[in-house]
Amino acid sequence: MESIITIVGFLGAGKTTLLRRLITNYIDNGWMPFIVLNDYENANLDALQLTDKIDPNHIRALTGSCICCSGINELRNYVNRIPERINGITLIEANGTSDACSLMEFLCVGLNDRFLPPIQVSVVDVKNWQKREEHNELESNQIQVSSVIVLTHIENTTANRQALVIKALKALNPFAKIITMGAIDINLLSELVPSKNKAEVFNHQKAHWSSCSCDLPNLPDLDCIYNICQALPKSMLRVKGCTKIGIEESYTYFERTPDGEVFVRPFNGIPITGSKLLTIGPKSKLSLLKKVIEESLVNANARLL
Repeated sequence: MESIITIVGFLGAGKTTLLRRLITNYIDNGWMPFIVLNDYENANLDALQLTDKIDPNHIRALTGSCICCSGINELRNYVNRIPERINGITLIEANGTSDACSLMEFLCVGLNDRFLPPIQVSVVDVKNWQKREEHNELESNQIQVSSVIVLTHIENTTANRQALVIKALKALNPFAKIITMGAIDINLLSELVPSKNKAEVFNHQKAHWSSCSCDLPNLPDLDCIYNICQALPKSMLRVKGCTKIGIEESYTYFERTPDGEVFVRPFNGIPITGSKLLTIGPKSKLSLLKKVIEESLVNANARLL
């Protein structure tokens, strides 16, 4: 029977980093993973970044649906249509605002008999755990029915901070195994069973956020990316995009994490939807995105004169 591992965690916690690590480890050990990605806006953008790891035919992108409620039937149908493989394993990365408890409750119903009951792995950003203000309840919800909790962003955190976070996690989910990214044993993951922990009642509507996307023209230089990311309000907890810079033929990918850090790297391939700017969180409006882009171009023209 085939295992299903769902990866959950708050925006920017490191879910995709964990997913890439798991894909590599499973392939290196003779497994054949199948990947399902979910995001509010253009999950295909993230899917393309995995094609250096895995055959594109073994990746499915589910965009715009909340897989913990309205999109659960689509997700379940995706999973049930996954082809049978020798040593197959299915990895699902949920979007960063998923109601993780509801996701597990609904996903367990209606799957084909060839699949084992899904297990959940939660990614926790030690540096920012429970510093989300009004989103703290959502973040704590995302670890309550996980079988494994993976600690990330522990660099530059004190031993005291790490101990406090682990204590809080154990109070919310005493049954979960708590490990770091480097300590993951893929054989252990495949043998886990669903958590027996009882989750606290959560207002599901708190998992529903606004999101937006718009076309992004070629940008004159990298400074435009940083200007765009800095100009967008902090209430947008996730900003990402892809475009060409200057006269370069290849594409550049960028993202702003919830704590405001901006990361820029080469994009793998050509985005099938063209260059885009994507945002998740309050005030995600098309008019604002267009205004910020236009202002960055005006400033670039003045800077480059």
